[in-house]
Amino acid sequence: MKEFFEQNADKVGDAADDALTKAKKFYEENKDKVDEALKSEQAEGVSDNVLDTLAGLAKKILPEDHAAKVDEVRGNLDKAVGHE
Repeated sequence: MKEFFEQNADKVGDAADDALTKAKKFYEENKDKVDEALKSEQAEGVSDNVLDTLAGLAKKILPEDHAAKVDEVRGNLDKAVGHE
């Protein structure tokens, strides 16, 4: 596997650059729709589930004294997606 990536690093990098360029173009062309979707009820539910899962995992593997920071980061991320 390592050998494959070493031999194809340029191709992988080019493909990643191409995908990023297409994603940026799509976002710019559909910014209003994307922003609306990110503020939807469905996005709120999905993001809450994902953020709760990640925060719970972080709290399990990090020392207990980091729990407040985990909650703070989770809250900041939650503000960026959904409507609550």
